Amino acid sequence: MTGNSEQRNIIIIGGGIIGCTSAYFLTRHPSYDPSRHKITLLEASKIAGGASGKAGGLLALWAYPSSIVPLSYRLHEELAASHGGEGRWGYRKIYSGSLTAKGRTVGQGSAMKGDHASGDSVSLQKLKDKASRTMAAAGIPKDLDWVAADSARSYYEMGTPDNTAQVHPYHFTTAMAQLAEEAGAKFILGSVTSIDKTGGAVKSVTYNDKANAEPHTIPATDVLISAGPWTRNIYPLAPISALRAHSVTIRPSKPISAYALFTEISLPSNFGRTDTFQKSKGTYSKQVTPEIYARPNHEAYACGEGDTMVPLPKTTEEVVTDDSRCQDIIDYVSSISDELRDGEVTARQACYLPNVQAASGGPLIGETGVKGLLMAAGHTCWGIQNGPGTGKLISEFVFDGKAKSAKISSLDPRKVL
Repeated sequence: MTGNSEQRNIIIIGGGIIGCTSAYFLTRHPSYDPSRHKITLLEASKIAGGASGKAGGLLALWAYPSSIVPLSYRLHEELAASHGGEGRWGYRKIYSGSLTAKGRTVGQGSAMKGDHASGDSVSLQKLKDKASRTMAAAGIPKDLDWVAADSARSYYEMGTPDNTAQVHPYHFTTAMAQLAEEAGAKFILGSVTSIDKTGGAVKSVTYNDKANAEPHTIPATDVLISAGPWTRNIYPLAPISALRAHSVTIRPSKPISAYALFTEISLPSNFGRTDTFQKSKGTYSKQVTPEIYARPNHEAYACGEGDTMVPLPKTTEEVVTDDSRCQDIIDYVSSISDELRDGEVTARQACYLPNVQAASGGPLIGETGVKGLLMAAGHTCWGIQNGPGTGKLISEFVFDGKAKSAKISSLDPRKVL
């Protein structure tokens, strides 16, 4: 390993949450000296262009793997305190729970909402009181009033503000990039084509500039591969696959309380205006499991199940969004919430999540067996949650030669490469 007193050329491949937090913590390491240590991050399309900009942003002490979750959750809180995260990237503590509900056909409103016939004004309060009693009997928190009373069936608390929080992933990732750049890191848009590992040690990295496609080779003493689902394109031995995930954002018809919901919705047999499964199969009842996260600034995020129908494209800019899958998510969440049904859809999007295809699971964080070559990839749906912890550990691998802040031998890439 090159000494910290010598010239270091540290190359980070990938401008998602892992690459950006690694750049941030490398510039904050006590041994970092910008006069001797050059940090360059290479990103093929744009910072946070993939899952790091389109994820839910849920943070939880009950996430996995347990070896890095406590470290990363604590770092999230410290970063928010140090850099104004509450206003800058929407950091806040929230509740989280598992909700079972019965969906309503699209267009059907709650019994206690909407227009009422003449003479119903007196009974409206009675309807509200009845709805409140129904929700309470099902264990639904009183302030979770944006779930329709005639849909909610049960609620199980998974997290509280003591162990659950959230950030806006795009704002958080780009803020980490900006803070790293201000401290001396350099960001370049270009696609990596090769890593010179002649003699069992990294020598250089070659990339094609995004603007003009011209090839460039830059010397390297340390290289971090943090390319998410694209990691295998750069390092074919990496057992990392890609899962496409769709999501939407909605501006609710009125502000909604701070909950992250993992739902199980039973759909009626006549459900759906765009549900292709229903159209092809006819009358059928099924269950769907969208996740719904209330966000600051009057926004809700919702995502559905993943798929492998479309192979991983070359870059994040070429990801294909299936509008019908987004519409399904909108219909599902609308079936249990009038506030979401009557809200404005502000984004329909898709991204790819990186999964480790090995019995040990993931993510993979640490040395690869090639001198100077590190890997941090395969964080599945917990990349935002575990980004700061991973970045902190990578800075220690580079400058201290080992992970010091957490015991992560179970995540050693060399076990599966």
